[in-house]
Amino acid sequence: MITLLTNLSFLRLSFTDILDIVMVAFLIYYVIRWIRGSTAMNIFIAVLLLFMLRVLVEVFNMKLMSTLLGTFLDLGVLALIIIFQPEIRHFLIKFGSNGFNFKAGSWLKRFFKIQDKKLGLQAVNEITEACRSMSAEKTGALIVLPNKNPLDYIIETGDRIDAIISRRLIMNLFFKNSPLHDGAMIINKDRIVAARCTLPITEQTNIPASFGMRHKAAIGITEESDAGVIVVSEETGGISYVYKGELTHINNINELKLILSSTLDNSEVNQNKNEVEVDG
Repeated sequence: MITLLTNLSFLRLSFTDILDIVMVAFLIYYVIRWIRGSTAMNIFIAVLLLFMLRVLVEVFNMKLMSTLLGTFLDLGVLALIIIFQPEIRHFLIKFGSNGFNFKAGSWLKRFFKIQDKKLGLQAVNEITEACRSMSAEKTGALIVLPNKNPLDYIIETGDRIDAIISRRLIMNLFFKNSPLHDGAMIINKDRIVAARCTLPITEQTNIPASFGMRHKAAIGITEESDAGVIVVSEETGGISYVYKGELTHINNINELKLILSSTLDNSEVNQNKNEVEVDG
């Protein structure tokens, strides 16, 4: 009886212990919310139960079980990193992206010399006109427009282009007989950075059957980053815009221009306004 009471002495909680429990509970809740509905959920629950069992056997001083569970969990950390690699990358990308929304974010961007890359007015016109033509010809296209999150790991999967944005070049790259037509094009500011890039496919299961691999890839990359993606369907010629995992059907080319215009470089907008005033 005395031994049992001694083992249960950890129940005498201090303020630090309570804070520790609350923080761990919040972390577990956030992780469950993050992976809910995915295949990682069952694995996480199993690991959580094993960890709770290890704590219990340590309380009752069961040395053999404690050693076995400790060894299993320590080795399991490496396995979890491998198993949860896509989820971990997704979490870190979202965490880093949200971190820049704080006031300290602007200071960090200045310190690391990170500049926001925005489309120019001419680039918007070239992209939208290319989409208009490809839609009429039912040429499939997948155009990724990065925002604050760099997509270097996506660019590395394709072929670097580094060319000025041109509607003819975009149409030629997505032409079905072109060796670079399969995959995504990355456009950053006023440059076509790369083509034939491979995008991650979304794990959502409630996507309509009418959506092809281009739409699933567009949703997948926007779930991992803050990029916007333009999709031109090869089957219907319809144009869609995907952002934060949500797909919006574009009814006419002016809607696409309005969406892309929200990413215009302010200096070019001001310059365009001045030119209008001078002409007036």
